[in-house]
Amino acid sequence: QVQLVESGGGLVQPGGSLRLSCAASGSITRINVMGWYRQAPGKQRELVARIRSGGSTYYADSVKGRFTISRDNGKNTVYLQMNSLSPEDTAVYECNADVLATGSTWYVGYWGQGTQVTVSS
Repeated sequence: QVQLVESGGGLVQPGGSLRLSCAASGSITRINVMGWYRQAPGKQRELVARIRSGGSTYYADSVKGRFTISRDNGKNTVYLQMNSLSPEDTAVYECNADVLATGSTWYVGYWGQGTQVTVSS
């Protein structure tokens, strides 16, 4: 059994910063890609950023230069540092990880429960 637990969401004023964390736990052999998605009310879920085990990253155009994704492979944890937040960043942020569980021969995608980020004055 693999679980992803997110933390760090909350209410922040425009221009402020938040740091999200997502820790994977359970019977894990290896994690390939870890990423952050978000879904705003009435909108489709979108990929915000992802990072491979080797460190290569991808960012959505809307967050380039403001958000930074990083990971600690030893802790099976991925982070999302969000700076210069605007009301358009308000959404539920979800963590995703491609996990090779112990005893398995293929990777399976797991999701966290989501954490609310609200940017408002």
